Amino acid sequence: MSFGTNLKKVFSQNIREYGMYFALLVIMAIFAVTTKGTFLSARNISNLVNQMGYIAVLAVGMMMVIVTRQIDLSVGFLAGFLGAVAAIAMTQWNLPVWVVIPMTLIFGVLAGLLTGFMVARLKIPAFVASMAGWLAYRGLILLVTEATGTIIIPDETFNAIGNGFIPDFGGDAFLPGIHKVSLLLGIIAVVLFIINEFRGRRKKQAYGFEVLPTEMFALKLILITLLIGAVTWILANYQGFSWTLIIVLVVAGIYDFVANKTIVGRHIYAVGGNPEAAELSGINVSKILYLVFGSMGMLSALSGILFASRLKSATTTAGNLFEMDAIAACYIGGVSAAGGVGKIMGAIIGALVMMSLQNGMQLMGTGIALQYVIRGLVLTAAVIFDVATRNRAK
Repeated sequence: MSFGTNLKKVFSQNIREYGMYFALLVIMAIFAVTTKGTFLSARNISNLVNQMGYIAVLAVGMMMVIVTRQIDLSVGFLAGFLGAVAAIAMTQWNLPVWVVIPMTLIFGVLAGLLTGFMVARLKIPAFVASMAGWLAYRGLILLVTEATGTIIIPDETFNAIGNGFIPDFGGDAFLPGIHKVSLLLGIIAVVLFIINEFRGRRKKQAYGFEVLPTEMFALKLILITLLIGAVTWILANYQGFSWTLIIVLVVAGIYDFVANKTIVGRHIYAVGGNPEAAELSGINVSKILYLVFGSMGMLSALSGILFASRLKSATTTAGNLFEMDAIAACYIGGVSAAGGVGKIMGAIIGALVMMSLQNGMQLMGTGIALQYVIRGLVLTAAVIFDVATRNRAK
């Protein structure tokens, strides 16, 4: 079979996964041209990564929720409210940052478990239960910020989470102007990616599963290696990897491992595929729902921390439409609205697509009204694409 035939076959069989990468490439190419290269500048790419952070962690949690055929509309204002709680804890309660962060994450877990209780135990539809949370957390944000409107966060350590960069070594004696630690981390990421791909390929072959043709496998390794290398080089030539990027990568790595390498992950996908069959096979569906909603609450807290840290303040409008961006990121990233299908990396790429659209249109000076229209059209196209691919698979 020729290379062209193999390429066409592989793309058609994995169109849901590869389509989002193609969409991201097209969007970046368009904005690179329309902004005369500003979009791809090191400074803007670094800014884009930090902008994406708080939506990306929400999208990871939302992906797990949607996979189980549920939804959580409360996460945006929950993130904003918990970001305000963190700000109050540092400015009014005088708690140190190392106490505030875990405390806020625990509050997030408890809030998520409350939604999970209503869905799993009381059998309230997730849309209704999370809509109640959306209203409640919106009101709570207004209550805790009504005295000052905006709560300024003076803690430099906390603010570094959303604005700071990882430290470097060696000064300018070696590779002047290059962030050596970021470059090293990028090289390690490439090596780990290649090792993991070869290991996964060998396991599939050992069990007789279908694998990519050799030339297609090599092409995949080359393209992704070039992508990681290009992003690493761009960021290393600016200020290196930000703490926000490191947090997103750690969250994505942990959740990807849970989703693909653990029994819990298999149970989550089983519940999304067919809840009744999963229950009959011995899976405790209620516990899985508690888990995904509790996890969603924790990631909402982390999103609130990242957003408050980036702004160095908590505001009355924090969290507005975060949930819509997270849901859109999931669908754009290949998560099926019917449940049971989705990948962590897809959610991350979806978040990058959404933030790239926003960032690129802002650089072009596009009006906010038109920005919303275009993002809505992109989401519509993603859902149509999902339905079309599922019908085609049948």
